[in-house]
Amino acid sequence: MDLFEYQGKQYFARFGIPTSPGGIADTPEEAVARASEVGYPVVVKAQVKVGGRGKAGGVRLANDKQETRSAAEAILGMNIKGHLVRRLWIEHASDIAKEYYASFTLDRTAKLHLGMVSAKGGVEIEQVAAEDPRAIARLHINPVEGLTEEGARKLVEEASLDEEAKDQAVAVLQALYRCFVEGDADLVEVNPLILTVDGRVHALDAKVTLDDNAAYRHPEWEEYRATELEDEREKLAREKGLNYIGLDGSTGIIANGAGLAMSTLDVVNQVGGSAANFLDIGGGASADVMAAALEVINTDERVRSILVNIFGGITRCDEVARGILDALGRVELKAPIVLRLDGTNAEEGRAILADHLSERLIQETTMLSAARKAVEMAAQASGGAR
Repeated sequence: MDLFEYQGKQYFARFGIPTSPGGIADTPEEAVARASEVGYPVVVKAQVKVGGRGKAGGVRLANDKQETRSAAEAILGMNIKGHLVRRLWIEHASDIAKEYYASFTLDRTAKLHLGMVSAKGGVEIEQVAAEDPRAIARLHINPVEGLTEEGARKLVEEASLDEEAKDQAVAVLQALYRCFVEGDADLVEVNPLILTVDGRVHALDAKVTLDDNAAYRHPEWEEYRATELEDEREKLAREKGLNYIGLDGSTGIIANGAGLAMSTLDVVNQVGGSAANFLDIGGGASADVMAAALEVINTDERVRSILVNIFGGITRCDEVARGILDALGRVELKAPIVLRLDGTNAEEGRAILADHLSERLIQETTMLSAARKAVEMAAQASGGAR
C-alpha cells in the first residue's frame, strides 16, 4: 500500500525523522488556514501517488494568503498523470542549501536489505543511476544485524555528502531504517533529503510503501486504506480473494503461480502486446476460482482478449479444463479466451476442451504461441492497435 506524502511524513514522525511543519487541506479556505498556522512562505503540494508533480504544476510557492488561495484553486482538481488532485499538503517553505537522496528497500536477488544514498537528490533516482551510477552509494544490510552507525556512516561517506550534513544524515538514516523495518515497509524513500542554509538536515518529501502482508500487525493502517482511490478491478479482486494488479493493456492474463504470471506478462510484451493485469489464481483452478478471475477481467473495458496460462503441477489440467467450462457457463465474456494447458494430465485436459473450441475459445500448446494468438486477437478487436 502506497502512502500519500503527508501520510508518509506522519509515519516518519513516529520514528523521529525530522520533517517540515505542515497540514492537509481539501479546500482553498483550508489551505489558507493551514498556511497561517505553519507560517509564510509556504509550499502548496498536490497529494497524488505519482512523481512529476512539480513539472506538472502541482507544487507551488506562496508568500501570502492570496497566493496560497490561488495556488490551491489551481492545483485542486488538477490531473497529474491520470491522478486527480483532491487533497493538498501545505508546508512551511525551507531554505535549501543542498538536496540529497536516501532510501531503504529489499534486494530480493541478494535476499538482503538495501540502503541507497546520493548527493544528487531532487531528481528521479533512475535518472541519476542512468547518467552517473557512481553517484549512488549502496549498502546491503543483513536484517538480523540491522543498520549500525558504522554502516550508516559508510553510506554517507561513500555518497560524499557535505561535511556539515554528515552527522545528522547518519542519525536520519538510522531512524529511516527503523521506519523501514519496525514500520513493516517495502520501501521508504526521501527525495530530497535536504540540508538547509542554517545547517539542518530533514526530509522534504516522503515516499512510503507498506507491506500488505504485515497489515494484521497494524490495525491503524485502516485509516490509510480509507483514503485510497482504489482501482475498482483491484477492489473486486480482493473481495474475491484473488491476487490481482490492474495494468493498462488490452490482453487479460490469468495464470496459476506468481512466477508463471510474471513470465506470461513478459512473453505478451515480447510479442508486441500489452497486459491488462497481473492475476495469479494460485495452486487451485476450480470453477469458482476461474469464474471469479474471469468476472474480474470481464469488468475491464480495455480487455480485448484473455490469455489463460496454466501449468499443472499439483493442480491437474483435466480438473482445470472442467473448471474453465463450468466457469464459462456462469460468466458471459466480452473477449475471447486463448488457453494454454501444460503439465499434469495436460492431454486429458485438452481432450475435455476439444469439443468446446470455437472462435471464442482457442487452445494453443505453448506459452509463446498462446501469447501471439492472444495479442493478435486483441489487435484485431482494437482495430490494429495492441
